[in-house]
Amino acid sequence: MAENGEFSFETGAAQKGLPKIETQKKENEICHDDSTHTVRAQTIDELHSLQKKKSSPTTPIKGARGSFTAISDEERHKQQLQSISASLASLTRETGPKLVKGDPTRKTQTSKDIPHHHFTPTINVSDSSLKFTHVLYNLSPAELYEQAIKYEKGSFITETGALATLSGAKTGRSPRDKRVVKDETTADELWWGKGSPNIEMDAETFLVNRERAVDYLNSLDKVFVNDQFLNWDPENRIKVRIVSARAYHSLFMHNMCIRPTPEELENFGTPDFTIYNAGQFPCNRYTHYMTSSTSIDLNLARKEMVILGTQYAGEMKKGLFSVMHYLMPKRQILSLHSGSNMGKDGDVALFFGLSGTGKTTLSTDHNRYLIGDDEHCWSSSGVSNIEGGCYAKCIDLSREKEPDIWNAIKFGTVLENVVFDEHTREVDYTDKSVTENTRASYPIEYIPNAKIPCVGPHPKNVILLACDAFGVLPPVSKLSMAQTMYHFISGYTALVAGTEEGVKEPQATFSACFGAAFIMLHPTKYAAMLAEKMQKHGATGWLVNTGWSGGRYGSGNRIKLPYTRKIIDAIHSGSLLEANYKKTEVFGLDIPTEIEGVPSEILDPVNTWSDKDAYNDTLLKLAGLFKNNFETFTNHQVGQGELTQEILAAGPNF
Repeated sequence: MAENGEFSFETGAAQKGLPKIETQKKENEICHDDSTHTVRAQTIDELHSLQKKKSSPTTPIKGARGSFTAISDEERHKQQLQSISASLASLTRETGPKLVKGDPTRKTQTSKDIPHHHFTPTINVSDSSLKFTHVLYNLSPAELYEQAIKYEKGSFITETGALATLSGAKTGRSPRDKRVVKDETTADELWWGKGSPNIEMDAETFLVNRERAVDYLNSLDKVFVNDQFLNWDPENRIKVRIVSARAYHSLFMHNMCIRPTPEELENFGTPDFTIYNAGQFPCNRYTHYMTSSTSIDLNLARKEMVILGTQYAGEMKKGLFSVMHYLMPKRQILSLHSGSNMGKDGDVALFFGLSGTGKTTLSTDHNRYLIGDDEHCWSSSGVSNIEGGCYAKCIDLSREKEPDIWNAIKFGTVLENVVFDEHTREVDYTDKSVTENTRASYPIEYIPNAKIPCVGPHPKNVILLACDAFGVLPPVSKLSMAQTMYHFISGYTALVAGTEEGVKEPQATFSACFGAAFIMLHPTKYAAMLAEKMQKHGATGWLVNTGWSGGRYGSGNRIKLPYTRKIIDAIHSGSLLEANYKKTEVFGLDIPTEIEGVPSEILDPVNTWSDKDAYNDTLLKLAGLFKNNFETFTNHQVGQGELTQEILAAGPNF
């Protein structure tokens, strides 16, 4: 140690000319002085306020008002709240709560200091007009995390950063409680009756439920409002507003709809469709048409949807999908319950398939771009994804089988009804304690090979997936146009029933257009549009069986995924079009005799059955199930010309 308190390091290197390192404390001076001016805050609250940078305005402005800088903050607040208060207006009372922007727990001003929208008092005044309802408008995921964890029981951050939530007593959709207003217009336009998902209600009953939902939302201290888009096609996108009571629902829709930029929100204006999600509050079971305390109601004339008695977020997603199934065909745009991907050369494929057929697995291909996994539109300009996110099943999820989904479960993702370790917060995806229908909702950008924007050219291939547990459909068949329509309208797959004393029996399931629960028009109308578009743009139809070979479930084996992937690759490359084909009996399907990388003997299912009589019996049984199902559609015209008769003839013949 040197004299006068000076520390000195003199190495050989320093002696050769490098600067000497020294630390010296001098009188009345501070060594390494990091001090700066005192913060301006006088209180902790003021200090916290300095953390937050003022956000760019995201207020919907009606009409062309120019740049945001041209109007005051007060005017901005007023216009936003006028728009939202119009959405929340009661139909029986002209007064309601005053709307205030922001979290009530963060307000330190008195009510007179807060800009709000005043309602004109009337003789129908109620106590609700004496309170404030705070509007939490288009919050970010981080803000919604805070709201959920602070105020919603069952909300936790998992080890990967996802938000785990609970949907309450309902852990899936309630299709028997979904109703559509039948009026003069929809009575003629929509599909009603046998096989239809549309259960009717009248306009007055809808308004009763709407009033119940709005009154509940207005009674709360705060509501969440999302203004977002549906459909990546900018020419045909739909503006939607979701008013909800839970941060979980707001984050879910933030992920599932298309997220506007601040600039797009400046002129958002009046929404094209509004959801009132009052799912924590039951409907009145004594109301006409109600059969339970749950009701999901669509009024296409009013452009509104009301949710009562269920907190399952999927009702919002699929409710809007139903709306698109009504609105898009009016614009000559085909709405599709399908996945879609695109090759590096721009070739697009559509994947149709019910649960368990491999639609998500096969449409997710590291060698191709993902346009979307579930909902699409096919317009005159090509294919576009309806949604801004993915809603993936999580049961038995593993990094090895589904790496893209596994890696997408991170900050911003909503995990529904999963079970996790109390200490580590590690999710156990095999645990079905809450439900088997565990789900993850995340923005589509979380998938590495997602194509943004989610649009593509006209499809070259339309792939219909079936998991045939009877084991009699070929692994792949090239379909004629009439056969494509027949199998599209049929929407076949087979489920494996539960076991009882070792007995396992397949169950045939038919869902028109591979999404009967969501379509609004008669299935033949969507089929006619699909036929017209496939013919116009030269698309080829394929039927791919991802189910059993060599016997039905219990005796045969499921077709290996690598073989199915080779088949799909051959479809994408176009090489399968050049193969030699032969026709099967009964279903009359054209099947290739050879595909590279796939054992030729499995291409014709009869070859894989040791008991040929059992094969023939099972084949005829499945053919009979197809015929019985299709009887619902035999009296309906499909498109122009003789296509209808061709479709009827394209079914099994025995």
